[in-house]
Amino acid sequence: MMIYGLNTCATTQKARKALEEAGVNVEFRDVRADPLSESELAELIAQFGDRLVDRTSNDWRGLSAWLKHSEAEDQLAAKPKLMARPVIRNGDAFHLGWDEMVQKALLTGE
Repeated sequence: MMIYGLNTCATTQKARKALEEAGVNVEFRDVRADPLSESELAELIAQFGDRLVDRTSNDWRGLSAWLKHSEAEDQLAAKPKLMARPVIRNGDAFHLGWDEMVQKALLTGE
């Protein structure tokens, strides 16, 4: 299982810890230190669309007006930290965030 996020993101850390404690083999990728390639980003955009961009963050509010109105790919390419986190890839399935539904799907297999 692959988790994409930030090393400093509390939600990403919670997801990683819970999965590891459940015995899941987890790989982690910090998207700030190791940005997504164009094809990886396109795959995530295809899965989540604009939901992949965290528009509640201070970083998003600090974007220029032009970048705020650009496509999600452009925003994330310019500032990988804007990605909603975590993104979890489990085989061919993708999950965004670490809410109750994602936890249930990944920790209990439901």
